[in-house]
Amino acid sequence: MVAPPNAATIKFLCSYGGKILPRYPDGKLRYHGGQTRVLAVDRHVSFAELLVKLGELCGTLVNLKCQLPTEDLDALVSITSDEDLANLIEEYDRASASKIRAFLYPPKSAKKISPPPSIASAFTNGVPQKSSFSVASSSSSRFPPPPPGRCIHQISKPVNEEILKFRRMVRSN
Repeated sequence: MVAPPNAATIKFLCSYGGKILPRYPDGKLRYHGGQTRVLAVDRHVSFAELLVKLGELCGTLVNLKCQLPTEDLDALVSITSDEDLANLIEEYDRASASKIRAFLYPPKSAKKISPPPSIASAFTNGVPQKSSFSVASSSSSRFPPPPPGRCIHQISKPVNEEILKFRRMVRSN
């Protein structure tokens, strides 16, 4: 049963880190790879607060694009304001859809989080160097940094300083 329009929360089915690709053999677009998570938020969440929650979900600042309930993946809508978000929720309420289908992309000008020096020096162009990488390293992270342009969620992730600044700005308004 779909939640009524006056329900206290709405759910976003959030996909990130993958790609929209044509499916063989019919060519219909589908999302491939990456992660997909469900995020429940207060129905009256502001766009800025939603961006903070989405950023926390995948560990970096994100741009939000959503699929309208009656459209295919070739017509994603960019959500960039409170008005866009309100219109999106209205469309989903009208269609009685249970979850808003959301796709998260890193902003084109997003600053990358630099790995600790001990990790960065252990890799050259993403390739581990035998002489400088040690399994017994005292570094807090033992894995290479994610590929550029990827949004990755880790079980215990460090909070991006940009997300913290953005969260403080949203809460002060």
